[in-house]
Amino acid sequence: MSGNRTFTMIKPDAVENGYVGVILEKITAAGFKIVAMKYTQLSKRDAREFYAIHKERPFFGELVDFMTRGPIIAAILEKDNAVDDFRALIGATNPQEAAEGTIRKLYATDIAENAVHGADSDENAAIEGAFHFSGREIF
Repeated sequence: MSGNRTFTMIKPDAVENGYVGVILEKITAAGFKIVAMKYTQLSKRDAREFYAIHKERPFFGELVDFMTRGPIIAAILEKDNAVDDFRALIGATNPQEAAEGTIRKLYATDIAENAVHGADSDENAAIEGAFHFSGREIF
């Protein structure tokens, strides 16, 4: 059913800093149900493929290095209006611009190491979820 699932990753910086538990708690407290989750580490190839939309950007190499430097948590979340509600919960990409109480305001250090990824559309949520949870009917 369109609109009730989204994809997220808790990024290497948040995992390294021990924020996985508090971030998952904020997610569930906001009414999201975790329907799939895994602890994994992206290879360089996978990171380049996942972030291919940014391949022409000057920060692409740094993004790939960052996303492969340590483990991540990948998850499929369920809630009505999932994509928009999750984007509101995580806050602006730049934590200095994020609203008080959002995940990025609380746990991100800067625009590059911003703790979490959230899909920006229902279509991308399905694509990104399938990338990490292949072979499963998740959307």
